Amino acid sequence: PLSFLLVGWHNLRQPTSRKERGMAHTATSSPETTANDVINTLAGIAPDSALAAIRALRPDVVRHTQGSYDALLAPAEPVGLTLAERAKVALRVARLEGNATLADHYRHQLTQLGVHGETIAGVEQFPAGPTLEPRVAAILHHVDRLTNEPGSATQAHLAALQAHGLCVREIVTLSQLIAFLSYQVRLLVTVTALGEENP
Repeated sequence: PLSFLLVGWHNLRQPTSRKERGMAHTATSSPETTANDVINTLAGIAPDSALAAIRALRPDVVRHTQGSYDALLAPAEPVGLTLAERAKVALRVARLEGNATLADHYRHQLTQLGVHGETIAGVEQFPAGPTLEPRVAAILHHVDRLTNEPGSATQAHLAALQAHGLCVREIVTLSQLIAFLSYQVRLLVTVTALGEENP
């Protein structure tokens, strides 16, 4: 039943549960979304800057990007993966991609969620750092695999996730998270570079 995840996992961008789909629709339809835009905040884009004007030319992209962030990383009522698990995935991807800004952001998010510093270190230094819970370790092995070699997951890898307690919906959400976070890293790098050219 999980074979569909082995091909084109990076195209799984839409929230899977009815509740998360509703949240994404709300986030991508609201004019308030751009006021709380994570990319603008992390890139230090001032509302009256030239780059803010450039991004405003594609409000649909801005809204959908923020909507995906809200649905996948900050849902009001998370389904399946916990908020802490989602933030651990995000921190791990940021570390693998070498993006210090996003790593700081998700490290802070984990701290706000009450995650112990030793656990955060375990995520950042995985697999050589402090020992993590088996479920989290299995998730991070999958994160490392798909971040470093997209599309490399096999049926055996997915079965291993199930063996550690992840259901199909959680595995789909995990794939969506990795896809979105890889996109977020590239977007932030691009926007930051444009900001340096258009102060």
